[in-house]
Amino acid sequence: MALAGLLAAGTLNAQAQTELTMYYPVAVGGALTDVIDGLVAEFENEHPDITVNAIYAGNYDDTRVRAMSAIEAGEAPQLSVLFSIDLFDLLEQDAIVAFDEVIESDEEREWLDSFYPGLMENGQIDGQTYGIPFQRSTIVLYWNKDAFEAAGLDPETPPENWEEMAEMAAAVREASGGEQWGVMVPSTGYPYWMFQAFAFQNGHRLMNEEGTEVYFDDPAAIEALEYWVSLAEEHEAMPDGTIEWGTLRQNFLEESTAMMWHSTGNLTAVRNEASFDFGVAMLPMNTQRGSPTGGGNFYLFKDTTEEEQRAAMTFIRWMTDPERAAAWSIETGYMGVSPASYETEALRNYVEEFPPAAVARDQLEHATAELATYQGGRVRRALDNAVQAALTGQMTPEEALKQAQAEADAALRRYARSR
Repeated sequence: MALAGLLAAGTLNAQAQTELTMYYPVAVGGALTDVIDGLVAEFENEHPDITVNAIYAGNYDDTRVRAMSAIEAGEAPQLSVLFSIDLFDLLEQDAIVAFDEVIESDEEREWLDSFYPGLMENGQIDGQTYGIPFQRSTIVLYWNKDAFEAAGLDPETPPENWEEMAEMAAAVREASGGEQWGVMVPSTGYPYWMFQAFAFQNGHRLMNEEGTEVYFDDPAAIEALEYWVSLAEEHEAMPDGTIEWGTLRQNFLEESTAMMWHSTGNLTAVRNEASFDFGVAMLPMNTQRGSPTGGGNFYLFKDTTEEEQRAAMTFIRWMTDPERAAAWSIETGYMGVSPASYETEALRNYVEEFPPAAVARDQLEHATAELATYQGGRVRRALDNAVQAALTGQMTPEEALKQAQAEADAALRRYARSR
């Protein structure tokens, strides 16, 4: 009996308890913490031998700081969802491990190869995969069909290009007697992201693949920022100054603006809350279509045991399973991260019933990797400041971007030399 008791205790212990800690961010409104909590509870129910402490840590920057502080305190999380563009900084701090080092089977290799290539760009370097797509997005255009109709525009036809967007936005502003703005593009939170979209639509890529150089003051980039500024100054279709990332969705829902550029991660909330008919489209083009990808990836951290890394892999594979990715996309508006997720019955039916759910995925064909470099925080801050200086009239677009280039060059000098 004593032996049987010991064996039973051993079985319970073996089953119990690989404990994982995961930090994750929320960058759009809505009850995403409830969605994550529900998924974690479902996973633990199916895997009673793994416990996941999922800790909401604020926005992407807050979450990175929280994770790095835990590592410095000797309490490294086993995994976290962090910005896909944090890759260079995480590598420099020797904080993460490549998934290639943890996978053990052909089945796991197939899983690693199952994601959209466009979403893997920010997660791979030197042939190794460090980031697995999870809450991923592109920027999309939301438009109020009722406002378009009131302005004499075709409510089913969004702007195809920059010229049309400016004209349609000005028409809405005029038809509303100045009561409604034509378009709002957020310039707090992630100004560099929106600017990257404008630049890419003008045929320009802002950085090299190695993360060691940026090209902020290229004529095509300057022209892109001049267009953004012109929406307010010349066309009087957008408010002067900066536009808040965090409240823009509400501005759109309250019909303060007829169009907005925002993450597809807002899609489900807009659908649930809009009191008017709305549409979602790819961003307008200039010389080409385009949006940077965005959002968060799963990372595996060093200073954890092999058993913990295997358990973390189990959880990440479960979370990115096609059925789960489909459910996550429907719940949030974020993209299904693999072609297989869009082949599930749930997401196939959802897209058929609600076609806007496919826009961000379809735009992947025209997407580019999000701005990512070494010293990423400093480099992005230089560009954010430049965008805001131009939009608030403190500097011309050319002056602002030349200053951002100089600041970024100073931050990246030693990396450019060392590669």
